[in-house]
Amino acid sequence: MLKKTKVDDETATGQAGIKKKSKVPGVMITQFMEELPEGKTTPDFTRKPIALTIQEGKFAYFKAIVVGDPTPTVTWSRANGEIIFHTDVCQQKYDPASNEHTLEFPKVAPEDADTYKCYATNEYGRAVCTVILNVIEVGFSKTKELQKIQGEDATEFRKRLKTRNPDGTREEKTMDANEKVWEILLSAEKKDYERICAEYGITDFRGMLKKLTEMKKEREEEIAQFISHIRTLKPVEVKDDDCATIELDMDLLDSGSKIFLYKDGVMVPFSKEEGEGMKHNLKQVGKKYVFTIKNLSKDDAGLYSVDVEGVNVFSTDFKVPEVDFAVKIQEVKAEEREDALFQCVLTAPMNEINWYGKSALLTNNEKHEIIVSEDKLIHKLIVRDCLPLDGGIYAAVAGIKSCNAWLVVEVEKDPAKKGKKAARKTTIAGAGNDEELLRIAKEQQERYQKEMEEKAQLAKKAQEEKELAAAAVRAKQKAEAEAKAAAKAEAKAAAKAKRAAAGKDGAVRKTKKKVAGAGADGASGATGGVVGVGAGSAAGGAAGATGGAAGATGGSGAAGSLAGAAGGGAGGAAGVGGRDGSGAAGGAGGNEGGDVEGDSEVESDEDSFEDSDEDIEGEGGGAKGREGAKEGGEKGGVGGEGEEGGEKGEGGEKGGERRKRARAAPLVPDTVIDPGVHFHAGLSDCKAIIGEAAELECKVSSEECVGIWYKDGAEIQASESLTISKEGCFHRLKIHKVTEENAGKYKFEADGRKTEAEIAVEDPPRFDKEELEAFKAPVTIKKGHKATYKLSYIGREPIKVQWYLEGEELSSEGNINIETSDGTSRLLMMKLQHKDSGEIKIKLKNVFGTIEAVSQLNVLDKPTPPMGPLEIVEASSSVIDFKWRPPKDSGGCKIQNYILERQQVGRNTWKKVGPIGPEAKYRDSDVDHGRRYCYRIRVETEMGISEMMETEDIQAGTKAYPAPPSAPKVASAFKDCINLTWSPPADTGGTSILGYNLEKRKKGSNLWGQVNPPNEIIRGKGFAVKDVVEGMEYEFRVSAINDSGAGEFSTPSEFVFARDPKKPPGKVLDLKVTDSTYTTLSLSWNKPKDIKGEEDEAKGYFVEIRPAENTDWDRCNSNAITMTTYTVKGMKSMAMYWVRVIATNDGGEGVPQELDNYILAMPPPVRPRFTDAKIKSFMIVRAGNSARFTINFEASPWPEVTWLKDGVPVSKKVTISNAEGTSQLLIPSAERSDTGIYTIIVKNIVGQETISIEIRVTDEPKPPGPVDLDENVPGTVTISWTASPDEKRDDRLHYMVTKRDSVKRSWNTIADRIFNNKFTACNIMPGREYQFRVYAKNDMGSSKPSESAKWLIPAKKEKFTVKMPESKACDLQCPPKFLVPLKMHTAPQGYECYMSCAVKGDPTPHVTWLRNNISLNTNTNYFISNTCGVCSMLILRVGTKDTGEYKIVAENALGRAESSTKLTVRE
Repeated sequence: MLKKTKVDDETATGQAGIKKKSKVPGVMITQFMEELPEGKTTPDFTRKPIALTIQEGKFAYFKAIVVGDPTPTVTWSRANGEIIFHTDVCQQKYDPASNEHTLEFPKVAPEDADTYKCYATNEYGRAVCTVILNVIEVGFSKTKELQKIQGEDATEFRKRLKTRNPDGTREEKTMDANEKVWEILLSAEKKDYERICAEYGITDFRGMLKKLTEMKKEREEEIAQFISHIRTLKPVEVKDDDCATIELDMDLLDSGSKIFLYKDGVMVPFSKEEGEGMKHNLKQVGKKYVFTIKNLSKDDAGLYSVDVEGVNVFSTDFKVPEVDFAVKIQEVKAEEREDALFQCVLTAPMNEINWYGKSALLTNNEKHEIIVSEDKLIHKLIVRDCLPLDGGIYAAVAGIKSCNAWLVVEVEKDPAKKGKKAARKTTIAGAGNDEELLRIAKEQQERYQKEMEEKAQLAKKAQEEKELAAAAVRAKQKAEAEAKAAAKAEAKAAAKAKRAAAGKDGAVRKTKKKVAGAGADGASGATGGVVGVGAGSAAGGAAGATGGAAGATGGSGAAGSLAGAAGGGAGGAAGVGGRDGSGAAGGAGGNEGGDVEGDSEVESDEDSFEDSDEDIEGEGGGAKGREGAKEGGEKGGVGGEGEEGGEKGEGGEKGGERRKRARAAPLVPDTVIDPGVHFHAGLSDCKAIIGEAAELECKVSSEECVGIWYKDGAEIQASESLTISKEGCFHRLKIHKVTEENAGKYKFEADGRKTEAEIAVEDPPRFDKEELEAFKAPVTIKKGHKATYKLSYIGREPIKVQWYLEGEELSSEGNINIETSDGTSRLLMMKLQHKDSGEIKIKLKNVFGTIEAVSQLNVLDKPTPPMGPLEIVEASSSVIDFKWRPPKDSGGCKIQNYILERQQVGRNTWKKVGPIGPEAKYRDSDVDHGRRYCYRIRVETEMGISEMMETEDIQAGTKAYPAPPSAPKVASAFKDCINLTWSPPADTGGTSILGYNLEKRKKGSNLWGQVNPPNEIIRGKGFAVKDVVEGMEYEFRVSAINDSGAGEFSTPSEFVFARDPKKPPGKVLDLKVTDSTYTTLSLSWNKPKDIKGEEDEAKGYFVEIRPAENTDWDRCNSNAITMTTYTVKGMKSMAMYWVRVIATNDGGEGVPQELDNYILAMPPPVRPRFTDAKIKSFMIVRAGNSARFTINFEASPWPEVTWLKDGVPVSKKVTISNAEGTSQLLIPSAERSDTGIYTIIVKNIVGQETISIEIRVTDEPKPPGPVDLDENVPGTVTISWTASPDEKRDDRLHYMVTKRDSVKRSWNTIADRIFNNKFTACNIMPGREYQFRVYAKNDMGSSKPSESAKWLIPAKKEKFTVKMPESKACDLQCPPKFLVPLKMHTAPQGYECYMSCAVKGDPTPHVTWLRNNISLNTNTNYFISNTCGVCSMLILRVGTKDTGEYKIVAENALGRAESSTKLTVRE
C-alpha cells in the first residue's frame, strides 16, 4: 500500500484545490481547474533549490528550473518577515540561456537564515517547494560592532525623541538631519527605503533595517497606549486649490486625546474651523483626520509630524521644487465624442505632475492619457472620447504651483440625432500650437541649464574656500606638534647619548634578532634611531639619536647599528600600544628602521596574498627616517634630519591608519634587499570525501621561492599517501586517498609569508557503481507478480534510507516490504497492478549529504478499449474511411493489432473483418451505396485483447439534390403566352444540372400543375407558357434536376395576367404636403385619370426626393405602394428638398408629378411658448447644494435658448443643458454669490418668450451675538443684541424673540420678523424672574438661540388682608325636566333595541316606563336602568309584539314630566 505525503499548502481563495504529485520530491503542485486544455500544463520543478549551510559573509544562492505551459512566474518568500530585494542584501535573477531562476545573497548575514519558499505559478496551477538557509557566524564582525554602536545611537535618538514637556509637547528645537531621516523611515513604505538612504547618505543598509525594526516595534508599543488602530497614512499631497493635505485614519482610545502638528520639530498651531483664516487646519470626519496647509509657499517645505499625547504616529517629508508654469493650460472646447488636449510648459524639468479633473486625481487609463516630453518640460493630458459628463474644470499641479481651465463639451443639437450615440471623431480639440510650446520649452531648458551651471560654480567655489581653510588649520596644528615633538626628542636623545657614551662604548647588546650588516658610518645608526620613532615612541626617537651621536663622534659602525636596533625595539613597543590592533604595524616600522632581520616577536593573524600600494603609516614614517638619516650621514654625521624622520613616523601612534604610499623617492637604501615574496592566490578551504583524492594549491610571486607545509602546526613531508609538488609559481599538496586523519588545518609558509586552509573530511552515502548500473535498468513484470530492488551503500552512520514510487514515499505495509541492514536496503513489492508502474527511487541521507538512485518499474496488463470520437475521413458510395484514437493505456505493451467487426444497420449479424495491424485507421471498400454500417474495435497486445468500442452508424455515400433555382421572372406577358426566365441554382449537388421542371398555379387556387410533360424536362433557363386563359392571373415556380433527381422548388414568381401589355399611367393629381416635422414629410395625392388607349389605370406609386444641392433623385420606397398617401422619413433637419410622385402599372412608369416649390424639413412655424402648468418664480437653495431648474417649452423651428442672471449671461460655473422642448439650469455647488434673478429667453424666427425665477442661495444663519437687557420704562424690558454675522450677506434675515418667566417655565414667542437689533417687551411683572432668547431666521430656518441673563424686578411687599365674602344659601330644587327626550326607533325583527333619555330634577324624580300606557317596570323582558338621570331600556330580541308607543314618566314633589316615542319593527 502506498503512503501519500501530507499537504499543508492551501490554495488561493476561490480556486479549486486539486493536489498533484511531482516527480521531484518535496514539490507540491496545486491544479486550479479539473480539466486542463489540450497542450497546457501546470507548473513543475525540474530542479528544485537545495538546502544550504554557509559561513557568513560568503556568496550564497538558491537555484531552480521550472517548466509549464504557459511559462510560470517564479516568486520567493521567507517564513519570518519579507525578503528585502537590494543590491547589497538579496537579488532575484533569471538566466534565459539556462532557464535558471536564482535567489542570490552577495554577502550572506546571520539574519538571512530562514526557511524560504519558491513558487512557480501560471493560470492553471502552482508548484511550491521549501528550502532552508543556515548561516554560520564566525569570528569578530566589524559590521556587528558598527551595528551595535548604531543601535546604541538609535536608542539615544529614541530617548531624545521622547524628551517631552509635561503637557506632552516636544521641546522647542529644530531637528537635525539624523533625527529627520529616522522619523521619515518610520513612516515610509519599504519601496522608498533605498531612495531615502541614498538621499541622507546611509550606506549600511542591513544595519539600517535592523535598527528600524527595533524602533518600529518600540513605537508600536507607545502608540498602542493611545490608539487602537491606525491605517491609510497618506503623505503630503498638493491639491488643485493651492493647498496641501496630510490624511490618516486612526481610532483613538480616548476621543479627548490631544493632537499636535510639528514642522521640523517645531509645533505648528492649527484651527479646527475652516473659516478662521489660519494657515493650518485640522478637519475630522469620523475616524479620518485631514491636516490642510493653505496658501502654499517655499517656506512650507519641511518634515511634518503628527503626535498624539506626545507619541509620534506619522511623519512625512514635504519638498517644494523650484518650478512654475511658463505656459498654463487653456480652456478647450470639444465636440461630443472628440478628444480634448490640455498642455503646459514648466520652467524646470519634472518627471511627472498631477492632473485633476473635477477635483479628482487622474491617472493613465483608457479615458485619460498623460504624456511627458523627453526634456520633462512639456506635459500633456488627453481626454479621450469626450462626453457631456466630462465637461468641467481640469487642473495641473507642479510642486506647489497649479493652473486650471475649463473643458466645454458641445452637445449635438440636431434633433434627428437625439437619443443616438454620435460617431467617434478622430480630431483632437486644443491641439495645434506644438511649435510654440517647443520653442518656449527650449528657452526654459537653456535658462534652467544656465542657472544650474551658476549654482555649480558657486558650490565649487565655496568648497574650495572650505578646503583651503581646513588645510591652513591642519598645517598650523602639524607645525605646532612637530615643534613640540622635536624639542622633547632632542632632550631625551641628549640624555641617553650621554649615558651611552659613559658606560656602554663598544658593547654589543644581545637581541633575539641577528644583525645582517652594519652601517658604513654612524649615519646608519642614526637611521635606525629615527625609524624607531615610526610607532610614535619618544624612547625610540632617543635611541635613534644615540645611534646618530655615535656616528658623529667617530664611533664604530657596529655601535651605531646596535643603537638603531634598540630604537627599533622601542618603536615596536610603542606600536603594540596603538589603537585598533595597529601596534604590529608600528613594530614593523621600528624593526625595519634598524636594518635587523629575524623572527618578529609580534605576528600578524592576517595573510597577505598580493602586493598593495597601501601600507601602514608607521612604516611610511620609518622609511622617511632612513632617508633623512642617510642625508645626515653625508653631511658629516649630524643626526638632525634623522630626528625629523622620526617625528614624521609618529603616524603609528595614531592607530596605523591606512593611506596611499607616496613613492617620490627610493623607500630604502640600496644596501637593503627586499625579498618581495607574496601570494598571488592563497589556499582555499575544501571538502574531501573518504577514499577520494584531495588537493590544496597556492601561487606565489617568485618561482625560486621554497616553502614549507604544515598540518595543525606540525611540518609535514611527502609520503606514499601524500604528494608535495612545485610547478613554477604553483605549490600543491595532494592526498591520494583521504581518511578521517587527514582532516585539519593546513598552512603553507614561504619567506615569512603564509596562507592557511582547512580540509573537512566527509563521508556521505555512496552506492556501489556496478550495483547502481544494474539498479538503473528498467524492470518489467506482469500484473500480479512481484518486483524486488536491492542496493548496497557505504557512508557514515546513521544513514536514513527512503524508497519512493512516483514521488510518494513508501513504507512497509500491505503489499510492500522494506528491509534495511548494514550497508544494504531491499524493496519487495508484491501483487503489483498496472497502476503501480512508475519511477522507483531510493534516497540515502546522513549528516554529510544526500544521494539518490532512480529506476523504472513497468507492470504489464491488458489494454483499455480504443478511444473515440470517430473521425470519418471519407464516406462515399464505394468506400468508408475512418480513424480513431489509441487506447488511453496500452497496459505497458506495444499494440500488435486492432480487431474489427462490422454490422450493416438493420441486420443482427456481425461480420469479422479481422486484425488490421497497429495503426488506428481502417478503409472499408466492401460497402453498398446508401447503406449504413456500424463497427466494433478491440485492441490486441501480448497481454491479451481489450474490451470493445462500438462506433456510431456511418452511411456509405448520400444522395445530393440540387438547391432551388431563383424565382422565375416574367420577361413578357400576352393574352395567349407568358415568357419566363430563371437562374440556375448555386448548389448543384456535386453533379451537373440535367434540366428543370416548371409548375403554375392560378391566383386563389391551392393546386400546382406541371407545365412541361413529366418525361420531357426543360433543358434551357427559360420557357414560354402557352397553356393560359386570357384575363386569368398566374404564378410560377421551377425546380432543378441532377443525377440524384429533382430538387426543391423555387419561391413562386409574382402574379401576372395573361393579357396584352398595358399603357403607362398618367400624372397623379392634387399632390400636396399634409404634415411635416424636422425629419418627416407627409404627402397625399389622387389617382391619375384613366384614358383608354393612352393611359391605363395606375397599379402603384413611387415617391422620390432630391436635396436642393444634388441633381439625383432618391427613391423613398423600393416597392410600389397602392395607397395615395406616404410619409417620407429620415430627412435632415431644416434641409431643402424637391419632391415628386410617379404612378406605375404593368405597362411601366408614368410621367412624374413634382410639387411647385421646395420643401423645408421642419414643423409648421410655432411661436415659443412655455408648456409647464405651474412655473416657480422663487426658489430657495441651501449653500453647498446643487440648484436645478427645468422648464419645458414648444417652438418651431428650433429656438435659441439663452439664460441670463440679473440681466447678464450666466457664468461658466452654471451648466446649461438644452434638449428638444426642454432646458435645464444647474448650479453644481451653490454659493451665496449665485443668488439672483435668472431669466430664460426662448427665441426663433417667429418670436420669443421669456420667464424669470428668483434663486436665493442661503444657509442656516449663525446665532446673534450677546443679548443685553435694560429697563427704560417701568413694566417693560428693552432687549438688544449684536447682529448675526450673516446679516450683511442676507437681506431677508430677521430675528425672533422668545420669553420664559419663573411662573410658567415655558418659552413663548413674543416677537417675530424683527429687522433691527432691539425689541421692547411689555407686561413685565415685578417679582417674576424673566429670561429671553433671540433667534436669527431666514428662508432656510432659524439659528441656535442667543440667551440673555436672568432678569428680575423686585416686588414691593404690602400687607395682605383677607376679606371673606358673605355666603348665601342656594336652593337647587326644581320639578322634573327632560334634557334629552326619547327618539324614534325602527329595529329589524330578532335584533336588539336600545332606548335612552336624560332627565333632571330635585329631589330625584321617580321614573316609570310605559308601552301603550302599560307599565313595564316589573316586566322581566325589558332591562331598565337609571344612572344619574340617564334612563335607558334594552329589548334583547325585538318582535312584532313590541311594536307600539313607548312613554317615560318622571315625577317628584314639585311636578311631573313625560317623553314618548314609537317603535316600528321591520321584518
